[in-house]
Order: sequence, then structure tokens, then C-alpha cells
Amino acid sequence: MATTQPWTFAGEPPAEASAANVTTLIEGSTFCISDTAGDVLPARPQGLFVRDTRVLSQWRLLINDLSLESLAVEHQYPFAGTFVCRLPPAPGTADSSVLVLRRRYVGEGMREDITIRNTALAPLQCLVTLDAGADFADLFEVKDGRVRNVNATAAVPTGTALVFTSHRMSSERSVLVHADGEPQLGSNRMTWPVELGGRASWTTSIEVVPTIDGHPLALRHPRGSPVEEAAPARRLQDWRGRSPAVRTADPVLAAALGRSIEDLGALRIYDPDYPERPVVAAGVPWFMALFGRDSLLTSWMLMPLDTSLAEGTLLTLADHQGARFDPDSEEEPGRILHEIRFGPASEFATNGRSVYYGTVDATPLFVMLVGELRRWGGSEHTIRRLLPHVDRALDWITLHGDADGDGFVEYSRKTERGLVNQGWKDSWDGVNFADGRIAEAPIALAEVQGYCYAAFMSRSRLAAEDGDDRAEKAWAHRAERLKESFNAKFWLPDVGWYAVGLDRDKKPIDALTSNIGHCLWTGIVDDDKAQSVADHLLSAEMFSGWGIRTLGCSMGAYNPLSYHNGSVWPHDNAICAAGLMRYGFVEHAQRVITALLDASERVNHRLPELFCGLDRSEFRAPVAYPSACSPQAWAAATPISFLRTMLRLDPAHDSGELVCAPEVPSAYLPLQVSGMRLGASELTIDVSPDGWQIQGFGDTGMNVTAPRRVDSDNQRDEHDGHR
Repeated sequence: MATTQPWTFAGEPPAEASAANVTTLIEGSTFCISDTAGDVLPARPQGLFVRDTRVLSQWRLLINDLSLESLAVEHQYPFAGTFVCRLPPAPGTADSSVLVLRRRYVGEGMREDITIRNTALAPLQCLVTLDAGADFADLFEVKDGRVRNVNATAAVPTGTALVFTSHRMSSERSVLVHADGEPQLGSNRMTWPVELGGRASWTTSIEVVPTIDGHPLALRHPRGSPVEEAAPARRLQDWRGRSPAVRTADPVLAAALGRSIEDLGALRIYDPDYPERPVVAAGVPWFMALFGRDSLLTSWMLMPLDTSLAEGTLLTLADHQGARFDPDSEEEPGRILHEIRFGPASEFATNGRSVYYGTVDATPLFVMLVGELRRWGGSEHTIRRLLPHVDRALDWITLHGDADGDGFVEYSRKTERGLVNQGWKDSWDGVNFADGRIAEAPIALAEVQGYCYAAFMSRSRLAAEDGDDRAEKAWAHRAERLKESFNAKFWLPDVGWYAVGLDRDKKPIDALTSNIGHCLWTGIVDDDKAQSVADHLLSAEMFSGWGIRTLGCSMGAYNPLSYHNGSVWPHDNAICAAGLMRYGFVEHAQRVITALLDASERVNHRLPELFCGLDRSEFRAPVAYPSACSPQAWAAATPISFLRTMLRLDPAHDSGELVCAPEVPSAYLPLQVSGMRLGASELTIDVSPDGWQIQGFGDTGMNVTAPRRVDSDNQRDEHDGHR
């Protein structure tokens, strides 16, 4: 059935994973979701997940058969946490004298150190019990609330360990739970009789080691290994040390940027075969995997911070670029993947393969990012290695992506197991007409044509820099033809915005959406239409006060509580803000930026994947979407994208040009950004109410110029750049 496939589930995922009483620890593709006492409770969207499989579905610590009370949770690293708990007070008393510390470390499995302290002078006798369980459920089954527990197994006691084993699909998976302190082993249970003198303590250490096809994984934090010396801690410290420093008069902007840097450091994952290649996963907890669209857009936003994520993402995606026609996985020659998964359900969904290709936008975004990497001074060796993949991607765009030859790239799934909608609004009802009717595929999305336009322009520029005049002109001409046909076919003069797409009958899908802001970002919008697009994005119809909604509030499918039909997505707003600034609509862009940063202040400075589209005039804080990922990659990258947009920073390192002319809201001034990397240079930009300056080029001979802008009277004028 289609509803059992990971890509097509249309139900509501359980909301508990985003609730305030849940704690998530993460390292690479390993994560553990528990309550704030450290317990993983059965039949809930919790557990220890390794490579998309839940290897612990229960992990409950009891003392004298009593559950613990949570006092606090402390985090030193994203992958490590200390749960501070107590034994509930005895009946008739107010206080407890039993303190419990659970120090947990995740990474290719888990280690937990349990310490029990007797804070009283009187001796203590207690029975410590750990209940463990493993159902080996696929991550998608847990996320979507579809676990039937059919593969749960009873533990086999072996020495001082419990061993759970499951045979599912093509692999055998097991997990070994090993403890010191000579526990007594029972049915899925370990127990320790503990005797403590006054003010004494007792500690045990437990390792949870997953095994795949007989090969145990190597724990990132085994017993006896100092956490600060392990690879995850060293990588995080290096990330922090290389990140730009920001000084601003506004604590909200500073806190949002600081939170972004921390979260993006945590969201990096590494292929064991290529440890030098970091890539960015899409989000916690359910999308800790490489995604085409998400990882590409996040890497783009992070360019001022770090180009290594773009390089790692591009190289990894290139390694998996489509090479053949396979309808089960929707692979096609030259196509860039949608996501990589390793759990049992994804194998079933793609006929035994872990890669799914059902996305229409990752392929042009791949080409765009290669061009952007060169502009930011990325490794020339890497770019040379990627160029053949760029041309294969362009072949997909012009041949297989445009199957009917009308000049527009469209999508239509090749299998019932695939995604119905394959743009960024990929929910089943995410593309609809103004009256609420759902559009039918094949669908040519507006923003995808913009991405293709930008991809053609990127290839033209790459050719120009290589001295290939013929290719430069050919790709520029193709881009111009696409721009002309797009503005002719997608523009709706009666309402003043672009159709979100063309349906199977080439009829414009006339809903007012945020997708038109992506068209500004790519530059496919004709100048004479830009003002109308900008004004619609910031109209009461679209702008909630906390950001631009995905769908106008008068549209038939509008629902501010929905996933894609009226909600507010931070990354979507970042792209819209960049597009508005590109066309010179400074005040429009600043309104978007300040709204989202205001929203971040009310959510602990961490922007979630999305929030509801309810109006700011009615609610003092953005209303949470219950199952939103947090942290989530492109949401975490949004404040960094805003910073670039406010600085109006557009480099062309290879040609010695840097466009910069800051337009920073006065509330954020003075603003200093130091440590931004452009090739081998580290830039420092100072912006004050009196002007701005940029330093750090040394003797490179870079030329700093300023872009044009639109003032309040819609008249273009020049801003002088400063060196």
C-alpha cells in the first residue's frame, strides 16, 4: 500500500517529538529522543536511532520500581547530555535524598554512565533496574506512527549483556547492551542491588552497540574515552573556531546567529569512506540524512561561513548522480537525488535501493551551487572534478526534465511509491489552484524554471571563465529564451503575480504563493513585474507579521495550520528576502528579515522548520507547528542568509570583483562581521550609522563595487562602494 512507503505517507506525524518535555541528542545520523528524565518510553516517537533504524525502543531506569523525576538537563555538546533526576520523595515527605545523574553520549550507538548519590547521612539500600527494548523499526514507521511491533524481539542474556536480534529485508541487525557492575539479567531487564553508605555514590557504565550483518559499529564515545578527545568534539571545536565573529548592538541578531552556527555544526554528517567530506543533513530528528534540495540550499546559504559543506555536498551528490532509468527509485541519467536512506522501509519503497531521486529541483540547484562555489573561491580542483557532473545535470534538465519539449521542466512521478509533488512543497496537497483544487501532474513549477534559468546562467559564466566563448553565449541564449517564455506563460496580468505552475493541460495554476519570491531570487522576473511581485509578498494576504506565508489567506486551500498551505517557513523567507534585495526592494527585504528575527527571539533563538501562519496582530509569538523539525538545516541557515542579504554581498572571486553595499536596519547597528571567507581572504565588514568599510583583501587586488537599488519612489540610484 502507498501509505506504507516512506516518501508518500499523508498522515499527521506524532507531535510529541517536538514537545517541551522531550530531549534529543545527535551525532551524525545517530540520535536519541527521550523524555527529560532520560527515559525512552515504548509506543512513543522516541528511541535510539542508528542509520535510520530504531535500535532501542525502550530505555527506562527505575529505582525500587519507581520512575525518576527530572530536575534538569544539561548539554555540553549536541551529542552529550546529563539528565539530573531524583527519586520521588517518600509519601508524607517533601524532599528526596537520592540524586541520579545519567550522562549520555550518542554516536554509532550510545554510552550511558549512571551515578546514584545518597545525599543523606543514613545508609541506603535500593534496587536499580534498567528496562530495555528493541523493535528495529524503520525511522519512517516511528515518525508516521505506523509501528506494529512485529519485529520486536526478546533479549538473549549473554554474560553481562542483553542481545536483541532482528532479520528484516536483506540485512540482519542486532544490538548488544553491555554493562559493568555485574548486573543480574532477566527478560529485557538488568538489575543491580545497590548498598550505599551516607553521602556515598555508585556508578555503572552501559554501552549500546549496534551490529549490521555481523559487523559491530564503533562507538564514538566508548567507556574510558574522554569525550573532549573524541572526533565529534574535535570537529565541533574546529567548526566554532573557524566561524565568523559577529558584533552587533542587537542581542536578538547576535543570539540567532550564534544559535545557527551551533546547530549547523551539529547537523554535519560524514561518510566513513570520505571523512574529509562533511555534508549537511536536513534536520532533527527525522531527516538526519543527505537530501538533494535541502542540503544544496543550506550549503548555498552557508557560503559566507564555510565552503567545505558545499564542496562535500556537491561531491557526494555527484557520486550518486543518476546513471540509468529506474522507475522504482525514479533515477534518470544526470538526475540529482532527493534523499538517501538506510532503513528497512526505504529499501522496500525503492526495491532494495537506499537512494530515491524523486525531486525536480535538486538538479538545477546542483548546477547553481557549483557556480556559486567558484564565485566564493572554492577549490579549483573540486570545481574541475564537478564540471562533467554539471553537464550531465544540464542534459537531464534539457532532455528528461523537459520530457514534452515545451521548454519547461516538469515532474510526474514514475511509481505509486513516489512523491506526488516533487518541488519543495512536496506534500500531496501542496500545489493547488486559487479555488483550492489540487493540480494534476505533469506540473511545471514557477520556481523550478527560475532555478533552471539560474543554472543556465551559471554554466554560461563557468564557460566564460574558462575562455569558452561559444558555450558562454549558447547557455546565456538558452537562459534568455527561458526567461522570455516564462514571463509570457506564467505571468497573470489580471492579478499581478506569477502562476505557481502549469498543470498537465498547460493551464496556469493561479494561486498566490511564496514561490514567486524564489523567482526574484534567481533573476527570472522581468523588471516591469518585480514591483507587483514584491508588493504582493508583503501584502496582508501573504505577510503574517512573522514572515511571508506559503499561500495567500484568500486562496481556497489556505490553512494557517497546514504544512505547506499557509504556514511560514524561515528558509522560504530567506530566499524571498534575498530576491527582494536583488531587485532593490530594500524596505521589503528588511521587513521580512526583522520579522523572522523577532520570531526567533520568541522560540529561544532557534528558528524551527516552520510555524503556523496565524497573524502577529492576534498572537504575541509565532504559533508552533507540532511536528516541525528543530534544529533543521535550512531554517538554521536562515539568519546567516539574512546577514548576507543585509550586507548585499555578492562575490566573484575568480574575476576579482566583490559587490557590497550594506543596507542594515538601524536596530542592528553598529554591526561588525569578521572572519568571513572569500577564497584565501578573511574579510571584516564594519557597518555603522555613518557608513561602512571592508577589510581583509591584502594585496589581492579585489575591486569592491556597489549594486543598484530601488528607493521609496521606485527610482534607481547608485551607492558607492568603499574599500
